[in-house]
Amino acid sequence: MRDKNAKLTRRQTLAGAGAALVASAAGSRAKAGEESKTFILVHGTWLGGWSWQFVRRILERAGHDVYAPSLTGCGDRIHMTSPDVGLDTHIQDIVNIIDFENLEDVILVGHSFAGTVITGVADQRRDRIRRIVFFDALVPTEGRMSGVSRTPEGELSEYFIKRMEKFVDGYQMDYFDSYPLKMVVPDSEPELQALLKEKITLHPMRAWSDELELKNGGWEGLPRTYIHCVGQEYSMTSDFMVGPARGPGWQFIELDTPRGGMLTHPELVADIFAQLT
Repeated sequence: MRDKNAKLTRRQTLAGAGAALVASAAGSRAKAGEESKTFILVHGTWLGGWSWQFVRRILERAGHDVYAPSLTGCGDRIHMTSPDVGLDTHIQDIVNIIDFENLEDVILVGHSFAGTVITGVADQRRDRIRRIVFFDALVPTEGRMSGVSRTPEGELSEYFIKRMEKFVDGYQMDYFDSYPLKMVVPDSEPELQALLKEKITLHPMRAWSDELELKNGGWEGLPRTYIHCVGQEYSMTSDFMVGPARGPGWQFIELDTPRGGMLTHPELVADIFAQLT
């Protein structure tokens, strides 16, 4: 699983993509008697549950139970945004799924800055979590407990304060003010870039700026995996995001995909998820 050069060819993911990906899932389909697993896939900033749709379909065809919700104020729930939506709101979104669906033995996956969300969920429902998985995500640790870097005094950085001047209605972060599409998928994937351009939504600021408060250790003490998307060519995720994940107690996987590997290489990503124990 640490094969840095493992890479599958992406199938078409727009018109007709659902059927193509479902048909291609035979290699991932659970064999007779193979364990069915439960996954919650949490999207990163500016995305939505839609960003996991290709991976979700493959895993479901393989016999697994998969939940890939949009967080409050994101994706298909953009209509629920408000200045009050913050990190705790997003943590509660996922805690509620676990509670209301009576989920146990969950493999909890977070992409990018959803690393703070899944850590907060694990802190509250650690007895329900089988494994926590950071998919090219921020691992919250002492000195970095939010999506925003802070001064030694704990104040928001000048860089972020400057960015706030462009926030829509004073609280919604606009992806296109700060990043090109190749931050998620490369320019060699024009169809996927078109999909991103269509689906990306504004993101509530407090989901980044609120600091995570833990009572039960967060990810510590849980089986944990970090998947580093080393195929990212534009602004690869830094060691500041990876944090302690290269240390003892972690399963560390290098994946030769862009940051948006769930879109560019859904078969490969689904296969790796299915192998997690």
